[in-house]
Amino acid sequence: MAAVSANKLELLQIADAVAREKTIDRGIVIAAMEDAIAKAARARYGSETDVHAEIHPKTGQLQLTRHMLVVDQVENAANQISLKDAQRANPGAQIGDTIADTLPPLEYGRISAQSAKQVIVQKVREAERDRQYQEFKDRIGDIVNGIVKRVEYGSVIVDLGRGEAVIRRDEMLPREVFRNGDRVRAYIFDVRRETRGPQIFLSRTHPQFMVKLFAQEVPEIYDGIVEIKAVARDPGSRAKIGVISRDSSVDPVGACVGMRGSRVQAVVNELQGEKIDIIPWSPDIATFVVNALAPAEVAKVVIDEDRERIEVVVPDTNNQLSLAIGRRGQNVRLASQLTGW
Repeated sequence: MAAVSANKLELLQIADAVAREKTIDRGIVIAAMEDAIAKAARARYGSETDVHAEIHPKTGQLQLTRHMLVVDQVENAANQISLKDAQRANPGAQIGDTIADTLPPLEYGRISAQSAKQVIVQKVREAERDRQYQEFKDRIGDIVNGIVKRVEYGSVIVDLGRGEAVIRRDEMLPREVFRNGDRVRAYIFDVRRETRGPQIFLSRTHPQFMVKLFAQEVPEIYDGIVEIKAVARDPGSRAKIGVISRDSSVDPVGACVGMRGSRVQAVVNELQGEKIDIIPWSPDIATFVVNALAPAEVAKVVIDEDRERIEVVVPDTNNQLSLAIGRRGQNVRLASQLTGW
């Protein structure tokens, strides 16, 4: 008897060790072991046999049962039993019932131990993936810090501690190079379930990344006093944000700029020197457009509401036109994105 009980507890010890190592639920590991044992039993009793294994979570007692369907006419003796035979064992049996009979305990050979290990590893992986998905799916929109694990095909794989994430080439700032072991901050913009596990997609070019960085630097944004109403980015080069304050005593632009520009500078440094224009947002589109085109001065604004177009007139003194248009049309393009006109 001693040998048997040692074996019983051994199953539970294995389960506990795996659960601890992978930080997943012990129940999942035990279920994986049951699966593996049932699979091994099927190999012995024939693949058609409906074998179920149960490990008692407290004692580690292993019980193998074979489920048989009660039928009128037996077509497959491996998983069907005739009504007459069934009623011998259980007088109340009816056609369509399932009867379970206990099988003698299996002697595990090395083969079944191997296959059991594979099944367990597989199940544990699935459980880990599921945990990772559950953990990150609600964190879309958060900023995370991670360590660069490797760079492949231009994408950067980031270790977040509780999972792996990827920053694709087009979600990185231009001229930005990462090496293994670098610390990286990025924005979670998507978490998807894929066959090879959950994919966590990070971005450093997403407009919301900038919004969240400002929220980290500017307590007024975090507290909801100052709100960023609009963002337009030319990643790595220039950006504009429109801000508004809910409290008339707080200057939204000043709050975002910070003492001697310290707050905006922290964001600029994180974004590889991307210049940021902070613009007071206004519900009046004409005012907002004039603000958005800063640093250029605007003489006149003509709004064509039907076509959602705005014509802006700038004075020709000291190259205001080229200032308004910006390098390669950048200023006017960002203003257009910011206002949505």
